[in-house]
Amino acid sequence: MSSSADILIDGFGRIREVVHRVVTSLSPEDLAARVDPDANSIAWLVWHLTRVQDDHVSEVAGTEQIWTSQGWYSRFGLPFRPGATGYAHSSDDVGQVSGIPAELLSGYHDAVHAHTVEFVATLTDHDLDRIVDERWTPAVTLGVRLVSVIADDLQHAGQAAFVAGMLARHRHG
Repeated sequence: MSSSADILIDGFGRIREVVHRVVTSLSPEDLAARVDPDANSIAWLVWHLTRVQDDHVSEVAGTEQIWTSQGWYSRFGLPFRPGATGYAHSSDDVGQVSGIPAELLSGYHDAVHAHTVEFVATLTDHDLDRIVDERWTPAVTLGVRLVSVIADDLQHAGQAAFVAGMLARHRHG
């Protein structure tokens, strides 16, 4: 029988699979392409979903974000403050996430995934009932926060896959 932690790890693994399937073999130009001037690019979507996972998991784990602790912030060289996750980014901000190679996006995602799995593997069902955010009614438990991250990340990964499909159709169309 699978534990709750095993199921959560599986969910995060599915995000990683989509991220790798989407970014592998795409050029920095393809990753930065936008289907219209205000649309999100694959690079921004993958960066954003990874930043959100890093931010939220690090917060509930009580650890520093991988973005800063492992030097990813410097490697990406984006013009955002270190704590930026892409939330409320403008179209111009989205356009700043360009020139990023697939290896950098997938490398950062893999590092965040490893941290996530390391943390989630330690959790018991009792741990998942811990309140982690009282700004909502009802208050948010650790289990709900992790499922929320999975849901949000899978949506963004799916959006990135859609954009990749649009680019492929346009090339072969």
